[in-house]
Amino acid sequence: MNFEKPLTCLITKGELKPGNFEQRRREILETVRASSLAGISMFQIRERRISAKQLFELTREAVSILRDSKMKLLVNGRPDVAAAAGAHGVHLPENGLPVAAVRRTFSTPFLIGTSVHSSEAARCASNDGADFILFGPVFNSGEKKGKGLNELEEICRELSDLPVIAVGGIDHSNFEKALAAGARGYAAIRYLNHFVSER
Repeated sequence: MNFEKPLTCLITKGELKPGNFEQRRREILETVRASSLAGISMFQIRERRISAKQLFELTREAVSILRDSKMKLLVNGRPDVAAAAGAHGVHLPENGLPVAAVRRTFSTPFLIGTSVHSSEAARCASNDGADFILFGPVFNSGEKKGKGLNELEEICRELSDLPVIAVGGIDHSNFEKALAAGARGYAAIRYLNHFVSER
């Protein structure tokens, strides 16, 4: 990926449901537009409770907004929807579709990112053709205990050719620590959604 460092990946809040889709869809599309103007590198639509048809409609509208933007649009867990709607790629949960199978079906420049929680999973993702990984949680996040900066640093050093994006408990007080540990960038839900809404 030809992104300037640091990469920033905004992840949607996951609040869409079939019953509130029309109302909340407009909010997400406005966040897409604002994120693009704010210089966010990647925007991940992570809305698991809506139908595939609704996800396709949302993604297609977001693609239209980003026609002249450098920001990359990713769909969480659904490479078929991402490709059909014209998104730049997919982000795969660690327990989701195998990276290698998705890469066989969707060749570059279709982007494939995946979440990993260990160095072994990170190596597998790299070998299987991932374009980048989200590693975490780096810091404590809710009830999830952070894996810490040392483990992040080890993975970044081992996979120096693969962009490693830190995730989990990221905010204004610690994202620079993740970058100093070698992360190519960081991903966040609350922090980046708030950052974009304040601009």
